[in-house]
Amino acid sequence: MSRTQCYEWVKRFKVGRMSVGEDPRRGRPSTSTNDDHVEGVRAVICGNCRLTLREVADEVGISIGFCQQIFTEKLKVRRVSAKFVSCLLPDDQKENRVEISQELLANTNGNENFLKNIVTGD
Repeated sequence: MSRTQCYEWVKRFKVGRMSVGEDPRRGRPSTSTNDDHVEGVRAVICGNCRLTLREVADEVGISIGFCQQIFTEKLKVRRVSAKFVSCLLPDDQKENRVEISQELLANTNGNENFLKNIVTGD
């Protein structure tokens, strides 16, 4: 924290401020991240996971920024290989990924020509 910012906080506490939390902001609260929009985004993704963020936002009728916020904060999804993939996989999918990874590792360790076979298609 800069020296100027520290002086600003000292000044605020001297005039009676009691906490370091944020003050309420002016204006009306956001309505774009309500449950209806979250469910709309979820339904669009489940229907076609290869859509872009812009396409999902247009489909639901919200801004791209709010769509991004719904993806990251509400649905906990991220974009991987042109698909939206859940960051929190179910346990059975996690186990399946571990098993497949272990099989691939065993194949590479047990077969000296593994990469050569992949390239040539053998």
